[in-house]
Amino acid sequence: MLDKVELSDVESLMADIGRRARAAGRVLAIAPTDTKNLALAEMAKAVRVATPRILEGNARDLELMKANGQTAAFLDRGTLTEERIEAVARALEDIVALDDPVGSVISAWERPNGLKIERVRTPLGVIGVIYESRPNVTADAGALCLKAGNAVVLRGGSDTINSNKAIHAALQTGLKKAGLPEDAIQMVPVTDRAAVGEMLKGLGGNLDVIVPRGGKSLVARVQTEARVPVFAHLEGLVHIFIDKAARLETALEVVVNSKLRRTGICGALETLLVDETVAESFLPSIVKALQEKGCEIRGDERTRTLCSSVNPVNDEDWSTEYLDAILSVKVVAGLDAAIEHIATYGSNHTDCIVTEDEAAAEKFFQQVDSAIVLHNASTQFADGGEFGMGAEIGIATGRMHARGPVGVEQLTSFKYRVHGKGQTRP
Repeated sequence: MLDKVELSDVESLMADIGRRARAAGRVLAIAPTDTKNLALAEMAKAVRVATPRILEGNARDLELMKANGQTAAFLDRGTLTEERIEAVARALEDIVALDDPVGSVISAWERPNGLKIERVRTPLGVIGVIYESRPNVTADAGALCLKAGNAVVLRGGSDTINSNKAIHAALQTGLKKAGLPEDAIQMVPVTDRAAVGEMLKGLGGNLDVIVPRGGKSLVARVQTEARVPVFAHLEGLVHIFIDKAARLETALEVVVNSKLRRTGICGALETLLVDETVAESFLPSIVKALQEKGCEIRGDERTRTLCSSVNPVNDEDWSTEYLDAILSVKVVAGLDAAIEHIATYGSNHTDCIVTEDEAAAEKFFQQVDSAIVLHNASTQFADGGEFGMGAEIGIATGRMHARGPVGVEQLTSFKYRVHGKGQTRP
C-alpha cells in the first residue's frame, strides 16, 4: 500500500482509476440481476472466510489509532469483531434479497397520439465514496453500488486502511467468481489527501456523483470543492423532545438507547429537550439513568436546578455532535419552542418526539425539516439496514434526489422510453 507519493503520480493513478471505473460501469449497467446477486453472495462467503485476515488488519489499525490518542467513540467506530464482521456478511446477503431497481418502470402512460411513455430506473454510473473510520462502509457501499448497476471508487480513511483493504479483497473475490470486472469496486491505494482532491475534480469526467461520509471538516471540504454532484451527509446533530404528554417509561427507554447504545454513530442522540411541564417529574430519573451508565450531562440553568449533578452547558454545546457519552439537556416552553430550537441548531438529519399525543406528533412530523423524524422510537434506528434497505452508503441530509438512508433505489436515476408507431409531430 502506497502512502505519500508525488502529486503527478497521484493524478495519473486517479485518472487511471476513473477510466477503469467507467469501463466497468458500462458492463454493470447491463449485468443481469442473477449475476449481480451471485457476486454479492460470493462476497458474503469471502468475507466470512477472510475474518481472521480482517481482524488482523483491524488490530493494526486500532493500535495506530490508540497511539494517536483517538477517543473511545472513534475507536468504537473503527473496531471490528467477529460479530460485526458477520453482520457485514449478513448485510451483503440482505442486499441479494432486495429487488433490483435497474430497469424497473416507475410510471407509464399513453398520449392521445398513441405514444407510450415509460419512466425507467437506470444506474447513476460511477460513484465516488469518501469516508472515515468505519470499515463496514467498504462492504456496504461496494455492494449497494453493485446492486444498482454502478461502479464505485472507494476512498476510506487512513485510520482503518488495513481493515478496508482486507474487506475490499473479499469483495473483489466475489466479483471475480461472478465473472464481473474487478474494476467495478476499486479502492484508492494511497492515503495521500491529494487523491481526494482528484476525486472532487471528477476524475476526468468519469465520476458522476460523490458521497461523503465522515466528520464536519470532510463534508465541508467535499461540498466546497466538488465539481460533481454530492449527496450531502452532514453531521448527525440529533434531538429528542419529551412532550408534556409523554410517558416516563417510554421516555427513559428511548433516551437511554438513543444516546448510549452506540455513541459514535450518526443517529446517536446529542441534545435532549424537555417540556417544562414534565421537567421536574421526568428529568431526575432520566439524568440518573444516563449518569449511572457513564454519560456526562450538560444542562441549562433549569436542568441544573432540578439535577445538581449536571454540568453547565454553553452555547457551543447546542451545535456540537459529541459522538461520545456526553449529552446536552434543555428545558423548553413546549412543542413550539422545541421545534424552534431544532430549526436553529439541527442538521436536518434525525429528530424524535416522545409523546402519547398524536396531534403533537403530527405537528412535529410536519414542522421538523429533517431527513428522518421519529415518534416514540430510538434515534439509533436511523439506519438503512433498519429501514429494510439491506444497508446504506450514508444518510443524505440535502433535499435533492436522495434524502435519508441512501440505498439501492437512491443510487439510480431514470430515463424515458418512448414507444411509437411512426408518429410525427405536426
